[in-house]
Amino acid sequence: MALPPQLSAEERARALEIAKNSRQERAQVKGEIHRGVISLPQFLTLAEGNPVLAKMRVAELLESLPGYGKIRAQALMERFDISPTRRVQGLGRHQRAALLKEFQIPSTDPRGRLLVLSGPGGVGKSTVAKALREVPGFWVSISATTREPRFNEVPGFDYFFFTNEDFDQAVAEDQFLEWAEFAGNRYGTPRRAVEEALASGVNVLLEIEIAGAKQVREHSREAHLIFLEPPSWEELVSRLEGRGTDSPERRAARLALAQEELAAASFFDSVIINTEVSEVVEALIRLATS
Repeated sequence: MALPPQLSAEERARALEIAKNSRQERAQVKGEIHRGVISLPQFLTLAEGNPVLAKMRVAELLESLPGYGKIRAQALMERFDISPTRRVQGLGRHQRAALLKEFQIPSTDPRGRLLVLSGPGGVGKSTVAKALREVPGFWVSISATTREPRFNEVPGFDYFFFTNEDFDQAVAEDQFLEWAEFAGNRYGTPRRAVEEALASGVNVLLEIEIAGAKQVREHSREAHLIFLEPPSWEELVSRLEGRGTDSPERRAARLALAQEELAAASFFDSVIINTEVSEVVEALIRLATS
């Protein structure tokens, strides 16, 4: 194995001086981050043209943020799959995008509200979403799914119907705001369309399953999660048993799952009881405009 190069006394002194100056520069910048003078997005921009800052460990950067410490920084790095030894210059494209989104600077322009509607199967989420499509200033996101279309569903309006291969590719390219598997099929919310609608000032409703709603909560601080409850358990049973598209075995499985899903209500920001669709729509409008 080759030996490390031998430095002269002058070269060694120079290297130590450079290292000292680098530590001082990083320490100064970390102090400005901690005081809120420099935001994380601003730091990442600065680091693109500054090798000293680019070599800072991501853990050091996050621990410098106001309100953050080792434990909270470590949790965030685990969520974004960032190695504890990763340096800023080594961040992957998706990791960098995730950090920028987590700490994005609020825009001064009007921005739409992101509402996430979820609840047990058969509670009426699709009916509410259909009614909200008629409300000006709202856009109901269209999900992608790997399941087969039902007889009354229109591709591109009710769902984008993906093959399993197409869905795999979209997941690999991080095209979904969230995605989840439900009843043997996968569902996902295309990210770009949602972001563009919100940025243009339009309120967006995601009508998704509970697993997907939990993913949105992990990745979006602006989302307001709404749990839609049936008026009673008996009413939910009646709705599920009245579905003509499900086999008896599928209905039994849905009932068992619905019992588990009802217990998730406490995870959500708001709970709305679906007694009348018009009342639910009015409640969603109030949440978006409050």
